[in-house]
Amino acid sequence: MRRKLTFPLLCLCLLALVGCNKEMTPLTAEYFKVNPSPLEAKGGMVNATVTGTFPEKYFNKKAVVTVTPYMVYATGETAGTPFTYQGEKVQGNDQTISYKAGGVITMPVAFNYIPEMQKSALYLAFNIQQGKKAYELPRVKVADGVIATAELANAATVSPAITADKFQRIIKEMYSADIKFLIQQTNIRAEELKSADMNEFHSQMREANAAENVEIENVNISSYASPDGNIDLNTRLAEGREANTVKMMEKQWKKDGIKADLTAEFTAEDWEGFKELVAASNIQDKDLILRVLEMYNDPEQREKEIKNLSSIYGDLADEILPQLRRSRITASINVIGKSDEEISALAENNPASLSVDELLYAATLVKSNTAKTEIYNKVTEVYPDDYRGYNNLGMMYYKAGNYSEAARLYAEAAKRAPESAEVAMNNGLLEMLEGKYDDAAAAFGKAGEVPEVNEALGVYYTKKGDYNAAVRSFGDAKSNNAALAQIMVKDYNKARTTLGGITTPDATTYYLLALLGARTNNEQMVTTNLRQSFRLDSNMREIAAKDLEFAKFDVSSI
Repeated sequence: MRRKLTFPLLCLCLLALVGCNKEMTPLTAEYFKVNPSPLEAKGGMVNATVTGTFPEKYFNKKAVVTVTPYMVYATGETAGTPFTYQGEKVQGNDQTISYKAGGVITMPVAFNYIPEMQKSALYLAFNIQQGKKAYELPRVKVADGVIATAELANAATVSPAITADKFQRIIKEMYSADIKFLIQQTNIRAEELKSADMNEFHSQMREANAAENVEIENVNISSYASPDGNIDLNTRLAEGREANTVKMMEKQWKKDGIKADLTAEFTAEDWEGFKELVAASNIQDKDLILRVLEMYNDPEQREKEIKNLSSIYGDLADEILPQLRRSRITASINVIGKSDEEISALAENNPASLSVDELLYAATLVKSNTAKTEIYNKVTEVYPDDYRGYNNLGMMYYKAGNYSEAARLYAEAAKRAPESAEVAMNNGLLEMLEGKYDDAAAAFGKAGEVPEVNEALGVYYTKKGDYNAAVRSFGDAKSNNAALAQIMVKDYNKARTTLGGITTPDATTYYLLALLGARTNNEQMVTTNLRQSFRLDSNMREIAAKDLEFAKFDVSSI
């Protein structure tokens, strides 16, 4: 009896042993889903979530399965983070999959994006440890290619920050002198006519009149009476002082051969001047006087209240009021600088004869980058201590794609002006080109309100995958980079308007227009703009051939 029972039991044990040792069979793509599909590069990364299903009665109870995602492309492959799962009879801490019921797994995968991944495939590799036995299942392809539209953002096309010249064609200068009058007098005393102040003024006027590049724009005479005394008397005094000062100036001009526009006015009671002089003085209780001025607007009431301050009125009469009995003569002079033609000629033949601002300005008068580069190079030679020449020369090398020389010149500029916002901005562009986004952000933070930084930040945010922030940074800029950010937030109408506003469209402009056509299912828009893009830059053909944005269209026939 015992022997009959033992044989069936032995068979069951053998069957169970065979079942536990049986190898797991290959899986197919139908058991896996990927989101997003197709894959997309964002912020320099390819991120996705793979959801898989182990079917019922599939997962060996003694098996440990390691699933490793791979991005496979023409020149190689990149492994992602592996995920491990275990059968019911395995002692471990990984997710357990039921043999009978199967199980669902979720794998977040992430890869640093490289351009080769645009034409690639996402595979899952299965390594199995089953007791002492190890084996692999065939890889399963779960996704094809990567959309890398955001990678079209290009820091190399951002205009570096220029350090502007301070050249002014017309420099305004002011010459002034005062004539002081005695109390209740309107006549100009001889000592006032011969004062050092007046002699210097007349000398400046004669020099300005004789100079070819100086223009006397206007001379104004403002005459005043102090606020003590009644208004009628003060009016007569101020008016008389004005008339006598005008006569004096006209007489002097006739002698010096000067012709200029002369204007004049008078102020009967100079309360504003009184207030300014009191505020700047050391008179005792001056704050009390200033409070009186604030409390009363009526001139007579003001004068009465101030005279009531008998302890300090004597100081006012001695120190303040005499300074208000005056005529102030002010000349507005225009110093006219060199013409554009003169500056251009000297920049070419005698740059040392120009000021640094004139030489920097000369670079704005030429159109070709070669000519601008030559002038900025002269700035560094003639004015080696001025950082602007180095920064602007570095800007030209950046535009030419010589980033190492641009970096050297920016370093020279930084030595001379460590706090320069423009130099910080330009160094940020170099950091961004190298993928050093944290360093780029720090540099842009030092750029303050440099106009070019908005475009730079727009590219930075696009590269980081924050497309809404990029759109805000670009504002109404009309550039390829701005349009790309608008495409990424699916604002296709605005993107089309932006691209239409670019004054000099290039191959990328037309490529983005074609991309808009693909996203709006406009085949003619795709074809027309890709053809123009390829005509301007034949390299765009290879880019389009790999671009999943055009997967529905026959790019090869364009």
